[in-house]
Amino acid sequence: MNTVAVIGAGVMGVDIALSCAAHDFRVILKDVNKIALDRAKKSAFEKLRMYKMMSPAFKGLSSEQLLERVDFVLGYDSIHEASWVIENVTEDWGIKKTVYSELAEYCSKETYYGVNTSCISITKIAALMPEPSRVIGMHFMNPVPLKKGVEVMKGFHTSEETIQNAKNFLKRLNKLSILVDDLPGFVANRLSHLFMNEAAFLVQDKVAEPAAIDNIFKHGYGHNMGPLETADLIGLDTVVQSLRVLYDSFQDSKFRCCPLLQKMVDAGCLGRKSGKGFYSY
Repeated sequence: MNTVAVIGAGVMGVDIALSCAAHDFRVILKDVNKIALDRAKKSAFEKLRMYKMMSPAFKGLSSEQLLERVDFVLGYDSIHEASWVIENVTEDWGIKKTVYSELAEYCSKETYYGVNTSCISITKIAALMPEPSRVIGMHFMNPVPLKKGVEVMKGFHTSEETIQNAKNFLKRLNKLSILVDDLPGFVANRLSHLFMNEAAFLVQDKVAEPAAIDNIFKHGYGHNMGPLETADLIGLDTVVQSLRVLYDSFQDSKFRCCPLLQKMVDAGCLGRKSGKGFYSY
């Protein structure tokens, strides 16, 4: 179990790739275009400067040594070498369905799949695969190298062997596995997206400025980040898409998307990745 394939070279994909590399895995980091991969390489170098100061796992190796363990690729040619595939593409069922159809064609029958999703059903994804028992949810928290917990979601078909292998894999990354069942949003996102969405309503209704809302969470509740800072970090487009999945899944009005969130996404104000969201970066 020495090679991990990470599908999707966005914020989470880069962080997971770096975490695996820091714990002595060879990593195959795949995306669909060269621009995304070039951006990922640049982001990896920038992030490593911070992680080397803040995480013991990164301190003994240079940035060059760590990145030598990561292959940035466009195709699936080497994907069969991976013991684990960690998928991080956008929260869009059509895109995920295409990705898993491709993975089923190229991966080994012995491959395990960790679905890094915030809302989409693990059972639904597993049904696309020839070995659905080898599919499990792995919801990493952001930023991955600095967060201990990983929400592990058991699908209908997920075997006990897969659960144990997932725990062993995450333990090697110095992560704590927190096992939950498979319902949309699971635990983390059913709670956090309510916070983020309602915080956006507070801004829209001019109850408080974003900094005031976040400061109540940080200095009142003891959270490391406020809900609007978190939304900016995740990406407001991802938040809106996840709220849509939750609303469609439960048909519950509590998951209705705040109009301000949708307006900001339409305007291209996506948070950190675009340079502007509830805050400017």
